[in-house]
Amino acid sequence: MLRKRHFRKLPMPRHFVSAMLMRTKISELRGTTTMSAMNAFYAQSGGVTAVINTSACGVIQTARKYPKKIANVYAGRNGIIGALTEDMIDTNKESAATIAALMYTPGGAFGSARYKLKGIDENRAEYERLIEVFKAHDIGYFFYNGGNDSMDTALKVSQISKSMGFPVTCLGVPKTVDNDLPVTDNCPGFGSVAKYVAVSTQEAAMDVLSMAKTSTKVFVLEVMGRHAGWIAAAGGLAGKKPGDAPHIILFPEIPFQQRAFLKRVRECVEKYDYCVIVVSEGAAFANGKFLAEAGTRDAFGHAQLGGVAPVVANMVRENLGYKFHYAIADYLQRSARHIASDVDVKQAYAVGKAAVEFALRGKTAVMPVIKRVSDTPYRWKIESAALGRIANKEKMLPRRYITTDGFGITEAARRYLQPLIKGENYPPYINGLPKVAKLKNRPVKPKTGTQFVV
Repeated sequence: MLRKRHFRKLPMPRHFVSAMLMRTKISELRGTTTMSAMNAFYAQSGGVTAVINTSACGVIQTARKYPKKIANVYAGRNGIIGALTEDMIDTNKESAATIAALMYTPGGAFGSARYKLKGIDENRAEYERLIEVFKAHDIGYFFYNGGNDSMDTALKVSQISKSMGFPVTCLGVPKTVDNDLPVTDNCPGFGSVAKYVAVSTQEAAMDVLSMAKTSTKVFVLEVMGRHAGWIAAAGGLAGKKPGDAPHIILFPEIPFQQRAFLKRVRECVEKYDYCVIVVSEGAAFANGKFLAEAGTRDAFGHAQLGGVAPVVANMVRENLGYKFHYAIADYLQRSARHIASDVDVKQAYAVGKAAVEFALRGKTAVMPVIKRVSDTPYRWKIESAALGRIANKEKMLPRRYITTDGFGITEAARRYLQPLIKGENYPPYINGLPKVAKLKNRPVKPKTGTQFVV
């Protein structure tokens, strides 16, 4: 009687498996086979918004619908730095409920960073390091959630990965409270900060007016916006008829003239008994110098601003003698998920979802953009635009959106802005506080065997 022989399967040598998989992956990218799924890398960049995690949710949930094409979504811990230092987070370790909770969680769930990659010729080592990490982890898709500088990085990674024989599908995912990305009608993150500023302006104005007879005459609200006055313009939505606050808006696009400004403040106090001013952090003199320039620069090379609200408020006190108060919205305006615009939430999710869908259709070096179909009723759709049309470019507030005197918004601006702040999308609450996602953020095991210092 013959006995059955039992053979034990021996594992293939690791280097052989890696080589075999790599050939399969690259051939797949060249369109010759679809044998194996590749991984995706997602990173958040720059200042966060109330809805950047909503876009992350859109990316991750959509990718999970296509496991035969996208095996895992790795997130960069602290943005692009996570790829350079091979410090990545395995989002597959998070439950479906946790990923869904990103929809109403502010901040950057995986960590963001102000870190701009220099030009390829200037610092090729950083780009080569990215491709080294992407190769080691079989990453064939790169989703970069950020603004102008981030779109430039995504474009460059697309170009250099192709030249290095490991083409990576690179998609930008728009995000910026400044609303200054070109081509797209508006940017996810802006609608919610615009809603916060409009509501805060209205509420603060009512507070000041109630005490104006015997106390504060002038209130100054400082909002974000280095070069573009979109956020400051949103404050104008609080005013519905002549005499309503804000009485003065100071835009980066309009050179600041102290004499005209002080004249308007005096006129408002004499006529309405008080004056509410919304000022963009980027308000500047005719020579281009910011009113609040501190003389330092941030990681992107931008001038570091030291706070324009106290500068303007003290100018009023020294020249007119009025009692004042000022507030700096700062991080509050961009983190206020509890008062997010429903339109903004829906659009933030839509661009994350579309980025994955575009990638799976073979599109690369593009960004999902929002196209306005109509104002009334407000309708929009998602299209794609080449990153080359967006990278390192800024969209300023059009002059037609600013009144002739330079201190307010026009009806055209109101038609543009109003739909973007409509609708509420409240998070669930527990014991009076919003519920937020609690991620494990489990690390992906490094594979390159090398370290990279940033």
